Amino acid sequence: MSVPGFVTILTQTPAGALVDWAGRKRALVMWSALALGAGCLILVNATGLAQIALAQCVIAIASIVMPPAIAAISVGLVGHRAFARRMGHNEAYSHAGAVAAAVVAGAIAYWVATGGLFYFAAAMSVAAALATRMIRERDIDPALAREAEIETGGKLGIVSTRELMRDHRIWIFAIAVVLFHLANAAMLPLAGELLAAGRPMLAAPYMSVCIIVAQLVMTPVALAAGHLADSWGRKRVFLVAFSVLPMRGLLFAFSANPWLLVSVQILDGIGAGIFGVVSVIVVADLAQRTGRFNLLQGAMNTCVAIGASLSNLIAGLVAQKHGYRSGFILLVILALIALAFFSVAMPETNAIEEGSAVQDSTLVRTA
Repeated sequence: MSVPGFVTILTQTPAGALVDWAGRKRALVMWSALALGAGCLILVNATGLAQIALAQCVIAIASIVMPPAIAAISVGLVGHRAFARRMGHNEAYSHAGAVAAAVVAGAIAYWVATGGLFYFAAAMSVAAALATRMIRERDIDPALAREAEIETGGKLGIVSTRELMRDHRIWIFAIAVVLFHLANAAMLPLAGELLAAGRPMLAAPYMSVCIIVAQLVMTPVALAAGHLADSWGRKRVFLVAFSVLPMRGLLFAFSANPWLLVSVQILDGIGAGIFGVVSVIVVADLAQRTGRFNLLQGAMNTCVAIGASLSNLIAGLVAQKHGYRSGFILLVILALIALAFFSVAMPETNAIEEGSAVQDSTLVRTA
């Protein structure tokens, strides 16, 4: 189980750079989908630890490459101005798919066999590759797909990594992302342990319900976040996600009622639904005219992995020594720090300049 975590932290940023470098981003998604399916088939037929580790690595790398590649295709199809709404639709479809997959997987595990889950995942991976192939390559603007300007002579204007890192907003947002997941990631695992205390047979059903409730809420929230990111601004929408974190932690800390704990997952659906959409939109804003959109996506995903890993480690240790309530209180304090930091330090990024080559191209493509 630890293999995907290590792979994720080590390869997120290089995977983003790969998506920027690759000319055929559609092919990246297709091959990643097929690799995901192959990893599932290896996993279900594995007979030793080495095979299992290999399968986990393949699945982890494929899962890392696909999201930035899909985002790159999306902005390459619709342009920066329409990207917020497109990203909202992408995430809504993603969460709806997760709910449908959970229901079908549960039915397969119950009525057929647990191993059937892996064959189902492999079949869906092939379906995803076929769906991606239906996108016409010529419709994906290579400059828009990495937020680059077209320079004189038709070359893409790509800024150096050193120049990119001079933008203080990138560092502020990276810290905010780490803090968000430092406060958020351990909440559901701790809640799961709390639900399992004294009722181990009900732990799995409760956790399944928690996940499905959150995913159901994320679907409309993602759609709304994509629309509101343009009208309200990125920062205001993101502040909602940061604000629900301490409320969720407090409710977890001072309740032992299983159904109330499950209901609290509505707040997780709001926070995670907004984060999944608006974080990518903010990265696209920060990457405008740099040609480094997908590299920045990878870097921010690395920050997510770091924050989540530290969250589970720190909160788990506190809960083990001082009890679940102390673990949740710690997460509440971290959530308040994250909220205060983002509110004070992070500027609004929704400031599209007129007259650039990228925006002119966008206007033509969306007219």
